[in-house]
Amino acid sequence: MNLAFDNPFLAVSAFIIIPFAAFIFSRMRNPFVASIPLGAPGGVPFKTSQVGGIVKLLRFLEAAGIFLLFFAAAGPSLKTAETVWLNRGADIIFIFDVSPSMAAIDMDGKNRFIAGRSMLIDFSQRRPTDSIGLVAVGDDAALLLPPTADRQTLELRLEQLRIGELGDGTALGMGIAVAAYHLDKSNAKRKVAVLITDGESNAGAIHPETAADLLREMGISFWVIAIGSTGEVPIDYIDPYTNIRRTGLFDSRYDLESIRRLTAAGGGTLITAPNADAFAAAFSQLDDTEITIQRSRVINRMVSCSFQFLLAAVLLLVGVKLTRRILLGAVI
Repeated sequence: MNLAFDNPFLAVSAFIIIPFAAFIFSRMRNPFVASIPLGAPGGVPFKTSQVGGIVKLLRFLEAAGIFLLFFAAAGPSLKTAETVWLNRGADIIFIFDVSPSMAAIDMDGKNRFIAGRSMLIDFSQRRPTDSIGLVAVGDDAALLLPPTADRQTLELRLEQLRIGELGDGTALGMGIAVAAYHLDKSNAKRKVAVLITDGESNAGAIHPETAADLLREMGISFWVIAIGSTGEVPIDYIDPYTNIRRTGLFDSRYDLESIRRLTAAGGGTLITAPNADAFAAAFSQLDDTEITIQRSRVINRMVSCSFQFLLAAVLLLVGVKLTRRILLGAVI
């Protein structure tokens, strides 16, 4: 963001000439004014009241108002550079497991849910031309956000998402089916579904392999990231329905073979991520493989801010005038 002027000379006047002139006039003395000491000889010298300080302040504010008037007359504008993307990337829907087991803390001090949310936000910021959507999976599945290029809305929806808000189950088939339905309606050249889960399907009316087969038939690229370690893992989360904090040890395990069959049914790619480094590597692999061409141009926009400076100048000068009239009785 840069500041530009329609009349640079007035801007130079505001910055250089006016302060310099004010300094010169403040140093000049009237040769016809005599300095006469007040007070009795040998007595206590006369001291000025606080009015003198107020007068100096008012003069300074008045000079500042004149400075702002010149500045406003110079036609200041803020120059901003805006990147406009010229092509559409892929439509990607993340199918995010939000069952309570995602509260297991085995991602370098973070739980699986928070780590997944951070990875998803970071991925979306690296892919500005892609439209990112979000499906949450619990006992049921829900489309939280259709594919969109609005990153602020995506991040806000992820911030609002809570572990366990869709129940204690894991309806992977429902989540995949919801993603398939919305991607099928997309006219993007490339469509991708990414399942992030730490467990096997145990809920929902649609079998996961049946839903995954739909993705393959529709030509949708399918990725499965199996997150989490095995064994006893600490767990800590607040139940969104009861507001009760649940802590303890969670026996973390899932049937990797069933997840392999699910991935194969969708003709997809399976990546296991037992720790934070492997989880980050999984997203890097996804980013490197699902390549989209990014073409853009930079548009410079000029936004005038003369009114703001003019308004500040008027307020200062009027304030000084009223203060002199009301507080000082318009004597000075």
